Amino acid sequence: MPVITSRTLPFHYGWVIIATGALVIFSCFGLARYAYTMLLPGMQAGLGLAYERMGLIGTGNFAGYLTAVLATPPLIRRLRPRLMVSGGLLLIALCMIAISQCHSYAGILSFYTLAGVGGGFANIPMMALVTFWFRSEQRGRAAGLVLCGNGAGIIFSGALIPLLNRWYGADGWRSGWLVLGVISLVIAVIAGVLLRNSPAEIGLEPVGRPPADVSSQLIPRERRGDGGLLVRLGLLYLVFGSTFMVYGTFIVTTMVKEYGFSEAKAGLYWSWTGIFSLFSGVGFGSLSDRIGRKHGMALVFTVQTLAYLLAGLHPGAFGLMLSVILYGLAVFALPAIMTAAVGDYLGLSRAATALATITIFFAAGQTIGPGGAGLLAGVCGGFAPAYLLSALLTAGAALLAIKLPPPPADG
Repeated sequence: MPVITSRTLPFHYGWVIIATGALVIFSCFGLARYAYTMLLPGMQAGLGLAYERMGLIGTGNFAGYLTAVLATPPLIRRLRPRLMVSGGLLLIALCMIAISQCHSYAGILSFYTLAGVGGGFANIPMMALVTFWFRSEQRGRAAGLVLCGNGAGIIFSGALIPLLNRWYGADGWRSGWLVLGVISLVIAVIAGVLLRNSPAEIGLEPVGRPPADVSSQLIPRERRGDGGLLVRLGLLYLVFGSTFMVYGTFIVTTMVKEYGFSEAKAGLYWSWTGIFSLFSGVGFGSLSDRIGRKHGMALVFTVQTLAYLLAGLHPGAFGLMLSVILYGLAVFALPAIMTAAVGDYLGLSRAATALATITIFFAAGQTIGPGGAGLLAGVCGGFAPAYLLSALLTAGAALLAIKLPPPPADG
């Protein structure tokens, strides 16, 4: 296979990394995670799952993701991002295909937990590649473009799953997992072929204007307060992870069970989330390039607070539609800003490790959120209290974000 360089393409190879990255996120999150929201009502009916078990299956996936996050820092140095991403996608694909053949709660829980491991192995190295391939003034936009894969996955699953349910009836959810698994298998091959571990690997510089002293970005540096800063970024990611997946896991079930929507109508609403989320990462990521990371984060949390309040207060169909739109506009914004912020605050030499560190908080939040919401819904008979608690947490996170320090000038 010929070596691809800037001389064989009319554009910088960094944009191939971004396009491939969008496919990676489309698979490891858009299909493997967010499609679960659409598949859940059919799985619940077919297997007789209680609210608690619905939440625990999601928690198993996030526990697997957390395990992968803990293992990623040493593995990424040994295996390199390209191999980890393609290997993670392969694991996801095989697990989704296996879920399509499962007939028990225990089997689905086991395979979906392993799919979470694959998600962590694919996502963290992929987002670290963004910091390697793009310099500071374009990192937010680049990360946002990669995260468009999330929205594309939501749109795709929102259209595909109801269609499969109409064709295959009670086994529609099985067909859904099978189709999504095969698609992920194809994307794993594409990632293995196209991804590169760094611009230097093919004789290129990162996209963007070089700083006055390029070498300063590559020298490991420890500043006073870096540990505390990582904890603060991690706490923000913890709140984001725990709240956005409560909504993302259960909003379709809420529409069907509490609002009386048909599955097709609920799927349409969920697709709107995907449509608006296409602007989420790139829009807020680009905005944070201009107004700063802390102001961008505070704005994201404010929008999420409004979305969760509307979902929790049961304002009717119009209010729910507005909630879905607001959720979609902000849903993938924080990962884009966080990816850029880690490079800005801690430099390229520490970006991958720092991103893995704060993602531990993110994964912990995702592990706690859906399971806790499922238990709370079992006690209260619905998900409104969980949405209102999410709004309280994101309002506090907005205040914490605005108090972050500015990044160093050489980030």
